[in-house]
Amino acid sequence: MKRIYLLFAALLLISSGASAQKKSNKLPSANPSSSSVNRPKLIVGMVIDQMRWDYLYRYANRYSNGGFKRLVNEGFSAENTFIPYTPTYTACGHASIYTGSVPAINGIIGNDWYDPQLKRNVYCAEDTSVTSVGSTTVAGKMSPKNMLVTTITDELRLATNFKSKVIGISLKDRGSILPAGHSANAAYWFDAQTGDWISSTYYMTQLPAWVQDYNKQKHADQFYANNWNTLYPIDSYGQSTADNKIYERRTRGEQTPTFPHPLKLYMGKNYEIIKSTPYGNTMTLDLARHAVAAEKLGQNNTTDFLAVSCSATDYVGHQYGPNSIEAEDTYLRLDKDLEAFFNYLDQTLGKGNYLFFLSADHGAAHVPGFMKENKLPGGLFDDAPVVKDLNQIFNEKYKIKKAIITAMNNQILFDHDEISKSKADFEEMKAFTIDYLKKQPGIMNAVDLNKLSGTTLPEQIKKAITNGYNARRSGDIYYILLSNYFDGTSTGTTHGSWNPYDSHIPCVFMGWKVKPGKTNKTHYMTDISATLAAMLHIQMPSGCVGEPITELTHQ
Repeated sequence: MKRIYLLFAALLLISSGASAQKKSNKLPSANPSSSSVNRPKLIVGMVIDQMRWDYLYRYANRYSNGGFKRLVNEGFSAENTFIPYTPTYTACGHASIYTGSVPAINGIIGNDWYDPQLKRNVYCAEDTSVTSVGSTTVAGKMSPKNMLVTTITDELRLATNFKSKVIGISLKDRGSILPAGHSANAAYWFDAQTGDWISSTYYMTQLPAWVQDYNKQKHADQFYANNWNTLYPIDSYGQSTADNKIYERRTRGEQTPTFPHPLKLYMGKNYEIIKSTPYGNTMTLDLARHAVAAEKLGQNNTTDFLAVSCSATDYVGHQYGPNSIEAEDTYLRLDKDLEAFFNYLDQTLGKGNYLFFLSADHGAAHVPGFMKENKLPGGLFDDAPVVKDLNQIFNEKYKIKKAIITAMNNQILFDHDEISKSKADFEEMKAFTIDYLKKQPGIMNAVDLNKLSGTTLPEQIKKAITNGYNARRSGDIYYILLSNYFDGTSTGTTHGSWNPYDSHIPCVFMGWKVKPGKTNKTHYMTDISATLAAMLHIQMPSGCVGEPITELTHQ
């Protein structure tokens, strides 16, 4: 009996051991939702092109409760967020938000720059090795190859072994391509020649069926049919100047820059015009909704990323200025579009299951005519005659026909080859140019970019110029304009300076793991990617110099 008992016990131990061994050899679940890393279903990054920080509050009395007000009330706002470099342009802003880096590192020093090796201007997203998809025009010969580092969207793809879907959408190619990053599944932008949303062979060989179907509906023509009139009675626009101002730019075919804008004139003819109306933003967010539905973004087991840039605000701002009724109406309409977009995300993914952030690539200066009208400082600067005069002086003294190749991005670029051949004293030429520039109306100062550290510029401006300087792509001399001066025309406005009206931008997070709150501590646009990396527990982009917004991440 004792022998039988011992045999039974031995069999029981063997059976238990085999069972334990079987359990220990069991593979871990492939479902990311069971992982210890908790992430949202979807991240939506939204860049509002040319949105000054004060626009969060300027029109607040007319905003709905579900748009910008919901963002501010339910979200966390870093109220004192700045662009840490100059010049402040669209491509630089989008690249720096998503790389957490600055032009000195990411290489995107402007929308365009002069390449001394190619001896021509280069567009930030140009790529002659690819072709258009969805169009027979050259508008699709674009890719992110000129951006030298990774983006937060790239890092999400890397962290999930490329299971996460990343899609970029914007009217502007650069507003879609740069945020989506190098490894994106897709980027779509608007071809103004055809009125269609397109891509490039960098991403795909043909448009997906849902984009083709969207294009067939010709939404631009549908909006043109309604013209552009104010959303509310025109005399109720209390944050704007009068409608008819000589410093606002007329659209071709219009007698005055006033409401209603007769968009029917352009149906089936000119799709460029739709970008300078609030309907450009409406179409962008509509396509974004279609992307969420068709690509099932945030509806699988891996976190996806949708990068959206609303560019119509920039086109409207450039044409009419920050104090126009057109600008006010555009933001009031965008507020309603934003509310509808939030409601769609709530219904599709569930409130609190997605992480949303909003920022801007730059702000805007007031129109000089408006400033003069109100006895405020401001004006125009034209670099063309300055370059012409300097080239004439250098030709007479050194026999160099064109010593200065161009002036762009607030920089003077010399022809180093020709200067070397002439055996001219380059240091002497730069010193003369700086002295000459300082005497020009509208210029505050000018500096040799190779001797920036030794200048007497205020540290904030010196740092901004340093962060914007890329040794391979930047010029030789940087000139700083007086407050509210810019190189442009007497109608409309632009941007590009270090000043707060161009560099103070919104930075608001809402949704997944975000508690309502505000901070007035100084932050920078480069902190956005660093914050996302901290929240998602993924690596920062490869050139990131930003720091997490700890007031948000430590809540």
